[in-house]
Amino acid sequence: MNWPIINKVLNYLLVLLVLGYVVYYFYKQPKYDSGEMANDFTATLLDGQTFKLSELRGKYVLLDFWGSWCGPCRRENPELVALYSETRDTNYKSAGGFEIVSVAIETKKESWQKAIQSDGLTWRYQVGEFERFKSPIATLYGVKEIPTKYFISPEGRILLVNPKLSEVKSYLAENIEN
Repeated sequence: MNWPIINKVLNYLLVLLVLGYVVYYFYKQPKYDSGEMANDFTATLLDGQTFKLSELRGKYVLLDFWGSWCGPCRRENPELVALYSETRDTNYKSAGGFEIVSVAIETKKESWQKAIQSDGLTWRYQVGEFERFKSPIATLYGVKEIPTKYFISPEGRILLVNPKLSEVKSYLAENIEN
């Protein structure tokens, strides 16, 4: 056997594998970063009403991209429900409250509606996008995997990208009006 040639081929394959992983990692990253303004969008809510993200200016907003078919998303929903229950009626410094805007990356409306009911997602701002990752809002925010979250300030600026819910809770707790 010609071991030097086999060794070179294996080294090249290893380099290609590492480069592929690095490219894939950066491809999956959300489009925006902390400090940037959150892009506005118009969407139809579960109840059929139209709303714009900018209507929530003056409040903290957690923009949550999820799916009924996403195991990690569904496992996180009880924690999201608890966060909303604990914080929705709280007064914050320089903010008129806290809202969650859930954007479901789906193909079937029925699956989305069933998951909302099953998981007890009680907040008003439920948006269904039925073209999966090619949907307008997912494309606008560069969402290529779920769950993806953006925590947005009352001024519409992105505070945190993909925060843990404990980080959102801590941030809100630090900003409670006394």
